Amino acid sequence: MSKQISPLQKARAAYKPKLPKALAAHGSLVNATLGSPTESIADTKEIKELFPNTYGLPVITFEGPTSENKPPIKAGVILSGGQAPGGHNVIAGLYDGLKKLNPASELYGFLGGPGGLIDNKYVKFDDAFINDYRNTGGFDIIGSGRTKLEKEDQFDKVIANCKSLGITALVVIGGDDSNTNACVLAEYCLKQKSGIQVIGCPKTIDGDLKNDWIEASFGFDTATKVYSEMIGNIIRDANSAKKYWHFIKLMGRSASHIALECALKTHPNHAIISEEIAENKTTLKQIVNAIATVIKKRSEQKKEFGIILIPEGLIEFVPEMKQLISELNDLLAAEASYFDTLGDDDKLQFVNKKLSMETSQAFSSLPGTIQMQLIADRDPHGNVQVSKIETEKLLIDLVGDLLREWKAKGQYNGKFSALNHFFGYEGRCAAPSNFDADYCYSLGYTASALMGAAKSGYISSVRNLTKPADKWIAGGIPLTMMMNLERRHGKSKPVIRKALVELDGKPFKLFAQMRDTWAVNDDYLYPGPIQYFGPTEVCDITTDTIQLEKN
Repeated sequence: MSKQISPLQKARAAYKPKLPKALAAHGSLVNATLGSPTESIADTKEIKELFPNTYGLPVITFEGPTSENKPPIKAGVILSGGQAPGGHNVIAGLYDGLKKLNPASELYGFLGGPGGLIDNKYVKFDDAFINDYRNTGGFDIIGSGRTKLEKEDQFDKVIANCKSLGITALVVIGGDDSNTNACVLAEYCLKQKSGIQVIGCPKTIDGDLKNDWIEASFGFDTATKVYSEMIGNIIRDANSAKKYWHFIKLMGRSASHIALECALKTHPNHAIISEEIAENKTTLKQIVNAIATVIKKRSEQKKEFGIILIPEGLIEFVPEMKQLISELNDLLAAEASYFDTLGDDDKLQFVNKKLSMETSQAFSSLPGTIQMQLIADRDPHGNVQVSKIETEKLLIDLVGDLLREWKAKGQYNGKFSALNHFFGYEGRCAAPSNFDADYCYSLGYTASALMGAAKSGYISSVRNLTKPADKWIAGGIPLTMMMNLERRHGKSKPVIRKALVELDGKPFKLFAQMRDTWAVNDDYLYPGPIQYFGPTEVCDITTDTIQLEKN
């Protein structure tokens, strides 16, 4: 029995992703033009010592055809970390690019992410397999996983498994942590003279894997369009019913790129940008006061409704909360085994005894549910799982308390009814926008060109993204360029630095310029659903963020 697909999926299967001019004209058989030697973004001495074989490599740009005949390549690919729209097109672009290099090339997909690579669980792709997944959302083609590739015995298994299949190149499709692992693996493979290339691809809907050479991580465009559609729908409802305040938490643990992009797309009455909170050392009390003030001003205009956007990672940027979480991360990493044996009451007592006086007071001031969320299971890095902290509910409670105080003093006479939402998984596996379909396909194709150029320790780079796809520039940058040292499990480790919202950048400046107007006026935008068919200016346009940054 044949698999049933929706009419849209059937139509999207016929879509032919666009490529940068050099790749469209010559496939993966392109010359690699080398730039100057590079340095890491920070901690240059330490990173150079840790990565002697991959540090200082030049930036690569692909231009024009090469006359070389390329031998067939056997390559492997993994999807690592959380899902992001367009991952299937990265694999499709990689597959097509390898076949363009040499029709005898082969591509293996390791199942369930890095764990499948270690356990040697794989599938071999063919045309029919790949064709079923072109232009579709999700990572279900081979699945993903969060196993960390960071130990030498893991690397040895990877090398052994690849050699058993004849694989000489690996592509790691993932975010900053996954590409950190790719960087470490590439260094180890060169150190061991394994003959295995390692290439990364920049994935994350959070938008925090970016720089001058990686203008956007794939999936960010699609996810923010999905969230903005839903925010627009809720704004329409709020503006119709005129009786609810909607507190909407959006994905983005370490950066507020999603919240900022969605604010630019929808014009909410209030949006919090975590990086601004950290810069201004804004306390939780001040955040609550700012929200309550907007609610009070609108109430004075007989508007008892509105929209608040909250970044997922906000609580880590509030000064007293940041210090609390930092102490908790170090404390619970050091005492993990003992802490896990305690009951809930004993855990709270243990934490309060071990924290400094100031952070203990901050911890004690929080509702019990938030306290338990802060000391719940760690993430794979041993850190607080910020996504499990219901910041939107915390803010509703605290804002409600303040408004009741004001009402008792005769300073507020409105009605406050609030609803909470968290938009996360809804955007991670959407069918990719035309931009992400094209961009992801180009990233995969570029990865195959890096293999053909015999490069390792690079991440696929496609830039000039505000222009039509034929004007995009394909190449690669060394993974070590993005590395710095950070605290993980209480120790300093080399990792790719997350890109936070720049407060002096054009996207934030436009938001800051308009937010007071948006606060009191109903200057809402309703972006509607992603459009796949129609005028280029509707279907192919990328994010407000990148357009403001580059134009």
